[in-house]
Amino acid sequence: MPFTVWGLAVAQALLMSGNILLVSVSALIGQQLADAPWQITLPVACQFAGLIVATMPAAHLMQRLGRKAGFMLGNLFGLLGAWVALQGLIGESLSLFACGTFLTGIAIGVGQQYRFAALEACDPGQHARAISLVMAGGILAAVIGPNLAIWSQDWHAASPYAGAFYGLLGLYVVALLLILLLPLPAAAPVQPGERMRSYGDLLRQPLLLAAVASGMIGYGIMVLLMTATPLSMEHHSHDFPDTAMVIQWHVLGMFVPSFFTGGLIRRFGTRVVILWGCAALLLSVAVNLSGTGFWHYWWGMLLLGVGWNFTFIGATHLLTFSYQPAEKARVQGMNEFLVFTAAAFGSLFAGQGVTLLGWTGLNLFALPWILLVFALIWRLNTREPVAA
Repeated sequence: MPFTVWGLAVAQALLMSGNILLVSVSALIGQQLADAPWQITLPVACQFAGLIVATMPAAHLMQRLGRKAGFMLGNLFGLLGAWVALQGLIGESLSLFACGTFLTGIAIGVGQQYRFAALEACDPGQHARAISLVMAGGILAAVIGPNLAIWSQDWHAASPYAGAFYGLLGLYVVALLLILLLPLPAAAPVQPGERMRSYGDLLRQPLLLAAVASGMIGYGIMVLLMTATPLSMEHHSHDFPDTAMVIQWHVLGMFVPSFFTGGLIRRFGTRVVILWGCAALLLSVAVNLSGTGFWHYWWGMLLLGVGWNFTFIGATHLLTFSYQPAEKARVQGMNEFLVFTAAAFGSLFAGQGVTLLGWTGLNLFALPWILLVFALIWRLNTREPVAA
């Protein structure tokens, strides 16, 4: 595997460490600063709003200027966002804190292109493994993110959560230096005369629809339940270290399978792996419905992570068969926009959903969406080149 792919895996680890750090504390900070239940997960929703805003411009910008320029700009947004969020927390301003998470969301949105950049740095036969390896960088994030949230509680006297944002600043500095050193592929602008299909024509492909739906619903349900978990655990009298441990193992479930997901795709096909992901998501909901003890949350979140891994990596690989080189930025940007719009709705609804529906109702709400993805992938024509 080329050195660049390994470097992108480390960059992904740093990006996800910051993201997990924000997930660990943002809903709790929102609860501390909010005046109404719907505002509790506003910072998390703003983070996803920033991510959504960045997706399509980032894809087109990188096609024109190259991956290095785009990733450097993304990390600069992350540095600014971490500083603004810290000022909002210290000043007890929910709006300023949410502005900071919006800016970090832009950085995360740009960083979602790491897995696509990895495809450009290796041969087509290595694509499934390259996606898996970059996503496996999240294993480091599973260790760094939640533990940084715990270790940093005494770093600032104003708030037990303020120190986390000093850690976030450090992560973005290291990521920026790494991107400067990596030999990323140069820009490959569209050549004159290359045909690009319209969004309507692209979306009429059953394969593209299945790929986008798998990414949207798999990610949206994962974010919905993951964001609601700290709130539900606090409501059921679990302390913060237990919550951080559950999130940590959830993230391990998200990324440890990446070491073999690519191999599973090559052996069994993308369609089968996505179906396994749907089954893991259904098992997660079943465990969540069975109780609210520590081990219920632990197993439920672990299975949720595994389900996300199979559906998200499978959807990313499936997507690569749906476009021509000239359409790369258009399809990748559209996919990221739709996937993270679903994630934003999941994060925004999580706080109010726990309040209105309770933990049980929220899990029941997730069931039909998972079954919808299962049906779409099951019906997908097996003759499609999904096992390449």
